[in-house]
Amino acid sequence: MTTDRAGPDRPDRRWKALAVCLTAAFMTLLDTSIVNVALPSMERGLRASTADLSWVMSGYALTLGLVLVPAGRLGDLRGRRQTFLTGLALFTLASAACGLSTGATWLVLFRLVQGASAGLIAPQTSALIQQMFQGAERARAFGLMGSTIGISTAVGPLAGGLLIEAAGGPDGWRWVFYVNLPIGVAVFCAGLRLLPRSPGSPGKRECFDVPGVLLLGSGVLALMLPLVQEQQWQGRLKWALLPLGAGLLVAFWTWERRQARRDRAPLVDLRLFALRSFSLGALLSLVYFGGFTTLFFVYTLFLQNGMGYGALAAGLSSMPFAAGSAVGAAAGGRLVVRFGRKLVIAGLCTVAVGMLGVVAAVHWVPGRSVAWAAAFPLLVAGIGSGLTISPNTTLTLSLVPVRRGGAAGGVLQTAQRIGSAAGVAAVGSVYFAHLANHASPATALQYGLLTSVAIILLALCLAFADLHERRAHPQAERKREAARQEA
Repeated sequence: MTTDRAGPDRPDRRWKALAVCLTAAFMTLLDTSIVNVALPSMERGLRASTADLSWVMSGYALTLGLVLVPAGRLGDLRGRRQTFLTGLALFTLASAACGLSTGATWLVLFRLVQGASAGLIAPQTSALIQQMFQGAERARAFGLMGSTIGISTAVGPLAGGLLIEAAGGPDGWRWVFYVNLPIGVAVFCAGLRLLPRSPGSPGKRECFDVPGVLLLGSGVLALMLPLVQEQQWQGRLKWALLPLGAGLLVAFWTWERRQARRDRAPLVDLRLFALRSFSLGALLSLVYFGGFTTLFFVYTLFLQNGMGYGALAAGLSSMPFAAGSAVGAAAGGRLVVRFGRKLVIAGLCTVAVGMLGVVAAVHWVPGRSVAWAAAFPLLVAGIGSGLTISPNTTLTLSLVPVRRGGAAGGVLQTAQRIGSAAGVAAVGSVYFAHLANHASPATALQYGLLTSVAIILLALCLAFADLHERRAHPQAERKREAARQEA
């Protein structure tokens, strides 16, 4: 008999299945940043234009963000195991096609497919964690997921630099895609054996909401496209897409309410947003990802273009953040049950302090020694990031019904993708504007990082507001959570 959770008599199998999920998540998240240091090699090897290179970078994030919510709902309906394995197979094949590309146009096309495949995988990971674990074990599992997010974000440039350095030649860039092939095949075989089976939603009217997919996809595309192409699309006309995107999302919300009134299954159960732990957690995640992911964007540019670092050296400079993130996320997974939202507040404060430390290091330490001076502040920021991401994910999804876990995870990760795109656009604008005004690279980096800190402080305000509301109305909060758990 199939159940929503792996049986309690097979705990080792559950943790092995988690390792499968996290390895796939690491591989797909790594591909958001590993390509950055390979761009010069692609430009030489394929004679790619600046527009081609831009789409190699941003196209992946764009299609990933578009697919997340529909993929989460598909997993809820058809089974997370099947959706996960399908996405993993497509991702592995798309990686091979990227590496074999004979021209920039083919590379961009296969990169779009690769991003969509990653979007199929991502929401199944959080949904499978909810399905397999409960209580403190679930918090620990989300802590490991937070470590995966932090490490994969930080080590991408290092991994890309190592692969290109080892491969050498004009085709060295191909190995940033080929490296996915043995990992993808191994994880697929392990997933066939270890991932739990789960039934789709039981309701007779649980069908796929195609109009909802089109409205949401169009809205997310209109929001993300000007953000990910902010540096490539000149002029202000691109920003007209933002109100269009907002209008499409309002239409999506109206359509989903209509679906619920007609007793038909919506793409996203809007009752999730009545749960403050989910709605505020998703908003906080959107804002925080707009702040912390921009660190690697401007810092790597500063080291390579401003300080003359090579791809490998620039990647190594991000390692303190990755190490700190792994430690912080592991600790956060153990402590979130005890401290709740207070732990997220502590993490956000630590990230802000660490990033201000990087600003101080860049200001006071001249020349190529800046990476050494910034190592400890990056370690501090990484610890804070680990204490933020995994506890916030645990708190956000804690009261979401398991049968809606895929769609809820898709919403949360879509918020993260939109936040990252918006943050890179905002911080990148500040960074490049100061360079255009003939400021030094160090000055441009400082202003860019201060913008990132301001975004993180906004997330901190949201966390404090939630904590204040819980303290002011503890009985009402307990009643709402109890009612939600019963539902």
